[in-house]
Amino acid sequence: MNPVSADRAASPAGTPPQSSDARGVRRAVASSFVGTAIEWYDFFIYGTAAALVFGPQFFPGGSDLAGTLAAFATLAVGFLARPVGGVVMGHFGDRTGRKSMLVTSLLTMGVATVGIGLLPNYDAIGVWAPILLVVLRFLQGIGVGGEWGGAVLMATEHAPKGKTGLYGAAPQMGVPAGVILANVVFLLCSQSMSNDQFASWGWRIPFLLSAALVGAALWIRLGVMESPAFQAVEKEDRITKIPIVDVLKNSWRTVLLAGGTFIATNGIAYVFMVFVLAYGTKELGFSRGTMLTMLIASCPVWMAGMGISAHLSDTLGRRRVYVTSTVALLVVSAGFFTLIDSASVPLMLVAMLLLAFVLGATVGPQSALFAELFPAHVRYSGASLGYQVGAILGGGIAPFIATWLYASFGTTSAITVYFVVVSLISLACTVVLLRRPHVAEEAHATEDTYAAEPAAEPSLAGVR
Repeated sequence: MNPVSADRAASPAGTPPQSSDARGVRRAVASSFVGTAIEWYDFFIYGTAAALVFGPQFFPGGSDLAGTLAAFATLAVGFLARPVGGVVMGHFGDRTGRKSMLVTSLLTMGVATVGIGLLPNYDAIGVWAPILLVVLRFLQGIGVGGEWGGAVLMATEHAPKGKTGLYGAAPQMGVPAGVILANVVFLLCSQSMSNDQFASWGWRIPFLLSAALVGAALWIRLGVMESPAFQAVEKEDRITKIPIVDVLKNSWRTVLLAGGTFIATNGIAYVFMVFVLAYGTKELGFSRGTMLTMLIASCPVWMAGMGISAHLSDTLGRRRVYVTSTVALLVVSAGFFTLIDSASVPLMLVAMLLLAFVLGATVGPQSALFAELFPAHVRYSGASLGYQVGAILGGGIAPFIATWLYASFGTTSAITVYFVVVSLISLACTVVLLRRPHVAEEAHATEDTYAAEPAAEPSLAGVR
C-alpha cells in the first residue's frame, strides 16, 4: 500500500470527481441534514415516550418497573428492524440510486410515526395495542435503517475533494438536531398541560406533528440530484445484481469491525438520551421538564463535537481522530454517573455536556470512514450494514440493559461497568479496523479503477 495515499485526506477511493455545482451540493447536504433530523425526531420521540408514558398506556397491570422494561423492549424492536431496512434499501440504493431510497425511507418513517400517534391504548383495544405498537415500531426501524446510509452517501459523494469528513458530518448532525426537536416538542406539551392530560392524549401530539415535518423534508429531497458516484457506476454499467452478497463475500470482516467501532457510541448515547430521563425523574426526583431541558442543552455541544472532529479528520486523518475520540469516550463515560448521582443540577449538566461532546467527536468522522471502506457499487449496502450491526449491539439493547442492571444491583456503578466494557470493545475494533492493511483491498476486491482516475494501490483515503 502506498503510505502517502493512505495518509492523504481525500474523497473515497474509487469515487469519480464530485459535482462542481455548488448549489446542488448545498441542497444535497441540506437534504441529508434535514431529512435525517426529521427521521431521527420520529425515532427519538418513541424513546422519550417509552421512558415517560408507554408503560401504563400499553403495558398496564404490572409494576412500574415491568412496564418500563416492556416499553424499552419495544424500543429494541426498532433496532432489530434497522438492518432489514439497511439491507433492503441498500440493495435498491446500489441498484436504482440513493435519492429514491431516501424518499422511501422518509415516507416509511412518517407513516409509522403518525400511526403510533393514532394508536388506541390497551384500555381501548386490549392486547392489540402492544402488538400494533411493535409492528409500527418495526416499520420505524425499517425507515431509519435505510436512511443513514443514503443520507451519508448523498453528502460524502457530493463533497469537494479534501472535505469528505466535514460534509459527511451533516447527516450525523441531524441526529442531535432530531433529539432537540423531539424533546422541545415533548417539553412544550408536558409543560402546557396537566399530567393527566399529557398521559391521556398530550403525548400523541409529537407523533402527529411528524406528518407536517415529513412533508417539508420530502420537498427538499425531491429537488436533489442523484450522487455523482452512483451516476458513474450506472454509466459504466457496474451495477451489481445482489450488492449485499458482494459485501458479505468480500468485506464481511470489515462490516463486523465497522459495526464494532459504533457499539459504544450508540449504546452510551441511548442510555444518555433515554434511560437518564427515566432515572432522573423516577429515582432522583427531578421534574420531567428539568431532565428534558438538560438533554436539550447538551445537543448543541454534541453537534459541535461532530463538526470539530469531522474537520480534524480531513486534516489529521481518520485514524488519529477516531482512536482519540474513542479513548475520550471511555474516560468520560466512566465518570458520567458519578456526577449524575450527585443530584446537583450544575454537576449533572456538566456530565451531560462532556458526554455529549465526546459522543459527537466519535461519530463526526464516521460517515466519511464508512463510505471509504466500500466501493461505490456496493457502498450503500456495506456502509448501512456496518452501521446497523453497531446499532443493534449498541443502542438497541442499551436502555433495557441499563434498566435491568440498576434494578438488579441497585446502583449505577453496574451501568458504569457496562459503559467501560462496550467502550473497550469499540476501541479494540477501531484499532484493528484502521490498522488492517488489507481493509481497502477487501473493499475494492471486485472494483475496477475508474477510467477517469489514474491507477493506484487501494487505500483508505484520509486514514492515518
